[in-house]
Amino acid sequence: MLSIAGLSKRYEDGILALDNLNLTVEPGEIFCMLGANGAGKTTTINIMLDFIPPTEGRVTVNGVDANEKPIEVKQYLSYLSENVMLYGNFTARQNLEFFTSLAGKDDVSREEYYACLRRVALPEKAFEQRVKKFSKGMRQRVGIAIVIMKNAPVVLMDEPTSGLDPRGATDLVELLKELRDADKAIFTSTHDIFRAKDFADRVGIMKEGRLVMVKTREELEQENLEAIYLDYMRAA
Repeated sequence: MLSIAGLSKRYEDGILALDNLNLTVEPGEIFCMLGANGAGKTTTINIMLDFIPPTEGRVTVNGVDANEKPIEVKQYLSYLSENVMLYGNFTARQNLEFFTSLAGKDDVSREEYYACLRRVALPEKAFEQRVKKFSKGMRQRVGIAIVIMKNAPVVLMDEPTSGLDPRGATDLVELLKELRDADKAIFTSTHDIFRAKDFADRVGIMKEGRLVMVKTREELEQENLEAIYLDYMRAA
């Protein structure tokens, strides 16, 4: 489970990037955070990953404080960034093998790596190609494979559909649903309102560091998420 309690972040220049965020993401749930650039989405993820400290509040993953015990927390957490960082001179399979070994798994066969790359729909001819020539979408697929292989109970994804073509984005939505069905607690941030409605169990809107709205899938079936989002963005 992912729990955020009273989380705030004020930077040295005085900007309040995050204002008293409270949120819980349960196992078997996908929570999607919408918001414009500067709304606080990335700040939230950076605190979860202990890239920056909070000013107030705390994040816990499986009951462990993310900023007090970041090394322990990382065994419970998988992360997919908007711009996936891979080793360019490694092949797709070698990158997957390397990051899987960092997660403490060293008994995985080559065929198991190939099966995972097939699962994310990377072309088979690319399995043993160096990733430095990969498109952004292909790199994103390898990043998703790394998340799957780690098999952590909590998954963070920052703009997961970034760089994916329509088929790739559809494939990702199905993978997210599979991860949810495997009892993962999944937190994603995105600008993609249309995809958010497809896969999220709950959707939140961030504005100026505050979580101004949270609605369930059932509530959104009766309402227009695009109109709600635009109304919040226009409000003073």
